[in-house]
Amino acid sequence: MAGLKARMNVHHLELFYHVAKFGGVSAAARHMPYGIQQPAISAQILQLEDSLGHSLFHRRPFKLTQEGAALFAFAEPFFGGLEKIGEQLRGGAEYRLRISTPEIVQREYLPALLSKMKARVPDFHFSLMSGRIEEIEQQLMAQQTDLGLAVLTGKKLEGMKQRELMRLPMVLLVPASSRLTSAEDVWKRDRIDLPLITLPPIEPVCRMFQAELQRRKLDWFPTLELSSLDLVSRYVSEGFGVGLSLAAPAATWPKGVRALPLEGFPEVSFGALWMGKLSAMGELFVTEAENLAGKLMVGR
Repeated sequence: MAGLKARMNVHHLELFYHVAKFGGVSAAARHMPYGIQQPAISAQILQLEDSLGHSLFHRRPFKLTQEGAALFAFAEPFFGGLEKIGEQLRGGAEYRLRISTPEIVQREYLPALLSKMKARVPDFHFSLMSGRIEEIEQQLMAQQTDLGLAVLTGKKLEGMKQRELMRLPMVLLVPASSRLTSAEDVWKRDRIDLPLITLPPIEPVCRMFQAELQRRKLDWFPTLELSSLDLVSRYVSEGFGVGLSLAAPAATWPKGVRALPLEGFPEVSFGALWMGKLSAMGELFVTEAENLAGKLMVGR
């Protein structure tokens, strides 16, 4: 209706705050605390400018207009203080960390890592979530978790940071009674008809394994797709087929299972993931994870 003024969109104002703070749309996209694409930021800033009837900054080179400087001066105390007030309300949030990892990491490695953190920071508190890599990425983007530990895909989502902790070789698991003595015993078959047991095809280890098979002009597709590496080894021990797994340091195979190295296959990268700027507690956690990974790899 005529005479009614449009109210300023607070989400648009938040985007403008980050653009003004970091000096441009592309820089803002890299520093946003949640995932948003650069074109989406540009489109919503244009909507904000249209609603205000003013350009807020010059694009090339970047410089705030008079109106943009006034709006940033208004918005900066609020958006700039959100993290601090959040910590105050949560009560000691600087000592808290929300961590998301696959189940096998929670069982085999996380207890030792968390114990080291408690020894370094007695007030350290944490919460745990479980998930595979795509679930962990979604949790990070939705700000449901602060840090993820998982197999890295090599393709980073916008705004997501990662640090490699170790590289893990792929292996084939076979029953102890199997006549197979090496992976070459499989490759030299005219037709590979052995049941293959793997994680779901979307998992990085499965994609890398299939890519290397294609490079070698070999066809071998999963017969059983299971939800964890523990289940893969369990089904192998029961004689249901050959399993694809990772030779993680300090891990042991179930009784009745042997591992065959996959010579010439790429190693799988495992590391930490987070969005935006990592907190001081997050940095300490990743540093302790690097130290633990180094010791495990030396002892492998």
